[in-house]
Amino acid sequence: MKKIKNLARLVLLVGLASPTTMTAQDKLFTLEDLNFGGTNYHNMQPKNLWLTWWGDELIQTDVEECYTIDTKTGKKNRLFTLDEINSWAKSDDDTYVRHLMNATFPYPNKPIVALGNRKAFILVDFKAKKIVWQDSISGQEANDWNSTSRATAYVEDHQLFVVDGDGKKHQLTTDGSRELVYGQSVHRNEFGIEKGTFWSPDGNRLAFYRMDQSMVADYPQVDIFPREASYEPDKYPMAGMTSHKVTVGVYDLKTQKTIYLQTGDPTDRYFTNIAWNPDAKTIYMFELNRQQNDCRLVAYDAVSGAKIVELYRETSDKYVEPLHPIVFLPWDATKFIMQSQKDGYNHLYLFDTKGNELKQLTSGPWVVLEVLGFNEKQKTIIFKANKEHPLHHRLYSVSMTGNIKQLETVDGVHSGILSPSGNFLIDRFSTPTRPRVIDVVDLTKKTPVHTNLLEAEDPWTGYQQPIFECGSIKAADGITDLYYRMVKPYDFNPAQKYPTVVYVYGGPHANNIQASWHWASRSWETYMAQKGYIVFILDNRGSQYRGRDFEQATFHQLGQIEMQDQMKGVDYLRTLSYVDMNRLGVHGWSFGGFMTISLMTNYPDVFKVGVAGGPVIDWKWYEVMYGERYMGTPGNNPEGYAKSSLIDKAKNLKGKLQIITGYNDNTVVPQHCLSFLDACIKAGTQPDFFAYPGEEHNMRGHASVHLHERITQYFEDFLKK
Repeated sequence: MKKIKNLARLVLLVGLASPTTMTAQDKLFTLEDLNFGGTNYHNMQPKNLWLTWWGDELIQTDVEECYTIDTKTGKKNRLFTLDEINSWAKSDDDTYVRHLMNATFPYPNKPIVALGNRKAFILVDFKAKKIVWQDSISGQEANDWNSTSRATAYVEDHQLFVVDGDGKKHQLTTDGSRELVYGQSVHRNEFGIEKGTFWSPDGNRLAFYRMDQSMVADYPQVDIFPREASYEPDKYPMAGMTSHKVTVGVYDLKTQKTIYLQTGDPTDRYFTNIAWNPDAKTIYMFELNRQQNDCRLVAYDAVSGAKIVELYRETSDKYVEPLHPIVFLPWDATKFIMQSQKDGYNHLYLFDTKGNELKQLTSGPWVVLEVLGFNEKQKTIIFKANKEHPLHHRLYSVSMTGNIKQLETVDGVHSGILSPSGNFLIDRFSTPTRPRVIDVVDLTKKTPVHTNLLEAEDPWTGYQQPIFECGSIKAADGITDLYYRMVKPYDFNPAQKYPTVVYVYGGPHANNIQASWHWASRSWETYMAQKGYIVFILDNRGSQYRGRDFEQATFHQLGQIEMQDQMKGVDYLRTLSYVDMNRLGVHGWSFGGFMTISLMTNYPDVFKVGVAGGPVIDWKWYEVMYGERYMGTPGNNPEGYAKSSLIDKAKNLKGKLQIITGYNDNTVVPQHCLSFLDACIKAGTQPDFFAYPGEEHNMRGHASVHLHERITQYFEDFLKK
């Protein structure tokens, strides 16, 4: 293992080899090739396979055919075709299944495929060659189907409904509205929340969120596209202001009754990571105070709603952020796995249902990134982590005694899909020089056995590809390693001087540098390198996957530590003879937009040109959950809010700055950009501004191509000269 670590370190610091000799026939990229909204983007992506599991049977789901794949040899056998499915389903124009790429196989021991058409969700027995079940609610909002009871929860016209497995419709609510929201994600999708309904394992009880946001102020969004522009307000609780109230209901399909968990007053509390006991009688969730420094795992009776016991409590002088529900061991319903970074890094802990911590299963200065599932026979947990190196995501198993085994042997960024039994694993990965590799791994052997299914060719062959490098520098504390990526023109000449753009994000729950293809480079960086720029990207303290203290270094002072680290990156650029420090630009979006303007106004003599997209200007205008986690409230942290606000820094602007926003941004609302423009008007400084009508926080579809051409052109106009 030491040898592998050293090799990874060597590759990381040295970067990729010099570019190969290019010919006159090498093609140039366009944004239609590189941008995800581009017309040729799909042809420029590495070849892929769409795979899923039918028990331990590996299935490839293509547009018109499904295949079984032998996990030992990789040999394919056709299972059925799209035409056969539609023939067996007796489809007409309205019920025709359009493709098989989303096909799933919900029952390991039954020849049943689950598919959707325009009007229904259907189960087809592909051996009996007929539909064996269907619903009639396809396309409704927040669909949540349970494979055991075959009941579906969904939202229609603000009301929550359940259709049971026999097709009977049950209306659970009558008072749903824009202000009283049922069965949908709450707390603005923070704390790992992605949905609002949660079926019990047997599919007979449904836990659901109820969010009362009647007391939350409206942000006045406007739809400009009708003949007369219309008012479309958005409920937006800002830091320090009144937030919504959430409760959790439980509907019983057998009794057709709803109870609510007896959590007490929901004011200024967050309920998240709902989980069920395997017996379907107990519900667990993490409860967090508004200050987000006191987190409790609590069990409730799903029949009466009564609180049973508080199993665990974690506090912090900064914040605790629960992101993962507990998961019960498939072989022992009295024990569960909990994730926590209480020792400084996110790790796995084994608990019993009485609240006793039995063992810390993983430990060390690395992060558990994802739990993929369990192998019941071996009694192991399969997970992803960056144990070998912060930039490498690898796959492991851990036993109940804490014995960790690595499941693959290649440095890079891996992701996995485990079969229901845990006997087999789909391993998708890339490395800086390998675009995509897909293996299937047999975990039943003492040493996992790999069968290669795909080694994708470089889809950029024949194009003038830039040079991608990766390395590390020290943070502003002089101790912490920070990792960077540098993208250089394909014909880079160290004797020349190049305009250079610092691309920055820098905020929580994101990082830019990984040991995946091209070191995880964004395609726009390639476009800029092609136009003769160097692009430099540094992951500062505050970004993810480096542990609690690394992330929380920015607590109550967003932008400050991040700028110090980014300026260490600038100091590094000064040591490079080929970087033209008189032509240094900066660009970022969202938190990166905040960082862009922060750098432009705090270091006005360093950055000549900046493009800030969707920027936060003052954290008092940002949402409660995210904003208060990192900044507290304007009332309890006035110094931090004042220090991070960009309003009073508008007067410092010297370089050329373009601000871009979605006109209907409901994440970083337009009040941010407009307030900064107002401050610039009063200060006499001259930023440029561009808005995308109808767009939200990120430009969708082909508008993204237009956006990136605009960003590029701004640097062409003002930095390159």
